Amino acid sequence: MEKRVLFRSAWLPWVLIAPQLVIISVFFFWPAGQALVQSFQMQDSFGLSKEWVGLDNFKALFEDPGYLASFKTTAFFSVLVAAVGICLSLMLAIFADRIIKGAIVYKTALLLPYAVAPAVAGVLWMFMFSPSLGVVAYMLRQSGFNWNHMLNSDHAMSLIVIAAVWKQISYNFLFFLAGLQSIPKSLIEAASIDGAGPWRRFWSIQFPLLSPTTFFLLVINVVYAFFDTFAIVDSTTQGGPGRDTAILVYKVYHDGFKAMDMGGSAAQSVVLMAIVVVLTVIQFRYVEKKVQY
Repeated sequence: MEKRVLFRSAWLPWVLIAPQLVIISVFFFWPAGQALVQSFQMQDSFGLSKEWVGLDNFKALFEDPGYLASFKTTAFFSVLVAAVGICLSLMLAIFADRIIKGAIVYKTALLLPYAVAPAVAGVLWMFMFSPSLGVVAYMLRQSGFNWNHMLNSDHAMSLIVIAAVWKQISYNFLFFLAGLQSIPKSLIEAASIDGAGPWRRFWSIQFPLLSPTTFFLLVINVVYAFFDTFAIVDSTTQGGPGRDTAILVYKVYHDGFKAMDMGGSAAQSVVLMAIVVVLTVIQFRYVEKKVQY
């Protein structure tokens, strides 16, 4: 039978959710509405004069080759961050679930990156891969690989992917570890008695039961790659070399605060928000069908 909570007063539920509604309205709906209005306007750098231009900002965006190129850059970056982050976190969670000695130290060490601010994470990896000072770049040179993310686009993309994955890996690891520990041990023991090896037990029992967690993390990581990686890109490559690592969220900032194109930047933010909403709907509409609850 379906159970429902009944409130004696009609206004009590609204009072309980009022704080959350206020926060969402102030920090999401109001800025989103402002961006939507500004995307149809053209204004000077100081916002003193405004002119209604309709869809001209959007037309200019899609006629700009640099903006269209940022779609490809963002798609490539997002797929790498989501795929590598989820796979690596799952592997680490499996190892942590089996470790007996030193498990607390191992798990704590894997959770530490989440406490680091994105800008700090970007600076950390930038220094380690610095062509002149970085210890990782030095070891790569000793092995015959000339690393320089300031001149090589592939190196720059690799750097921001590594930094973004490292920053998010703790979040993914925590959910995967909780999911693995919630699986009844009797299922694993029964499969082991039936002769199933570790690989077979993982693909036939553990991974299907982790599908809700994996789907949740897929949605979260896609949103993270589109929005929360701005500080990492800004502190490591600043969209360079050229514009080869200028993902969409960084281009919104660059065009709005550096190029002072407020209307174009607002139009870009609307497009970016629409893309993330569409991707999320697609994931819930099609990918969730593969999930076993």
